[in-house]
Amino acid sequence: MPLSHAQLWKAIDGLARREGISVSALAKRSGLDATAFNPSKRFGPGEPPRPRWPSTESLTRILTATGLSLGEFAALARDGTERPSTVPMLGMAQAGQDGFFDDAGLPVGEGWEQTELPRARDSLLSLRIAGDSMAPLYREGDRVIVDREAADVRKGDRVVVRTTGGETLAKEAAALTARAVTLASVNPAYPPRIVARRDIVWMGRILWVSQ
Repeated sequence: MPLSHAQLWKAIDGLARREGISVSALAKRSGLDATAFNPSKRFGPGEPPRPRWPSTESLTRILTATGLSLGEFAALARDGTERPSTVPMLGMAQAGQDGFFDDAGLPVGEGWEQTELPRARDSLLSLRIAGDSMAPLYREGDRVIVDREAADVRKGDRVVVRTTGGETLAKEAAALTARAVTLASVNPAYPPRIVARRDIVWMGRILWVSQ
């Protein structure tokens, strides 16, 4: 089904949120004018205002710049009312037993629970890992989905922290106090770092990684 004017712009807004940037920054990253996706450019003059559609070239550029597929882009336009996506889950102790997989290796029979995948919402964004401080857990180029509004971050959680100094850090929450957060790296070559709470813009838990 074709996307409506509203759905198309909603998908662009959602893509910018996933990348943790503004629509202006998304346009610039894609080699477009910074105002290309501004709300003021979405309607032309007239009464009622005439809808303006992003060009095929501009859509191709943002998909290329973010590494998003056309199907993933279309999913951003959905209103969130669809059934949550899930995948079958089976304990490793059962994985070697007969009756859980067919001859092609696909899940069959009883005993499967369901693991819910992250559902699109405004607090989620996608980030690309840079550097090797979290290697081998996260490698450079891996994509993670982060919940910026996760209120229950606990010791041991893998998190992304955005600081007032403009840094975006993917780390492990090694210690949490009312005044500061200690961020540890998986790679032992990087020492722990203590960040004052007042210097944290947001701290979100990593929900999913694509490797």
